[in-house]
Amino acid sequence: MGGLVPLSDASRRPVRIPLVTAFIIVINIFVFVLELSGVDAFVLRWSAIPAQIISGHRWITILTAMFMHGSWSHIIGNMVFLWAFAPEIEDAMGRGRYLRFYLLGGIVAMLAQVIADPHSTVPNLGASGAIAAVMGAFIVTYPQDRIKVVLFIFIFGRITFIPAVLLIGFWFLSQLIHAGAVAQTQTGGVAYLAHVGGFIFGALTAHWFESPLQTYDD
Repeated sequence: MGGLVPLSDASRRPVRIPLVTAFIIVINIFVFVLELSGVDAFVLRWSAIPAQIISGHRWITILTAMFMHGSWSHIIGNMVFLWAFAPEIEDAMGRGRYLRFYLLGGIVAMLAQVIADPHSTVPNLGASGAIAAVMGAFIVTYPQDRIKVVLFIFIFGRITFIPAVLLIGFWFLSQLIHAGAVAQTQTGGVAYLAHVGGFIFGALTAHWFESPLQTYDD
């Protein structure tokens, strides 16, 4: 009946072009194309399966799974959210720090899901955990910024502005409601506990990763 899509931070613009964020989006799209060509075999090989990770196998999938998606709507939604919030965080941290933050946030998020359901054989995948870390960083760094969103009611849409603390806060509460559940997609699972873990990581470590002198380097 309704929903909203975040577009950008209406309160500020990054000083530098968000090259790392753009590169991450390109990588996600490239991997999704590989998924479409490899179908189930590719997903099963590179997605994170908790039972296998706990048994000491295929640890690399903790990293590879964060660049995979279960459907067109999954990747489009994730990339829209990433582009809405990440440029300002990349700007605040600097490109090198931001890349390390993003990757570590995704790893922590995936480990949170593995620990929560260690015996699961459901493939877990998605950039959502890393993006949740970015959103966690955003809510503590720029809570009062107004986010430009498209608000949909039935078939009608309009542009409006919502404070980041309300928009991201509501999103996080929705993830807590689903915590512990794995939403089935056509080719794997989307882990809500990974969202929660990533968000908490981002909120707790954001200021530590920020470049104190805003030099935008490593």
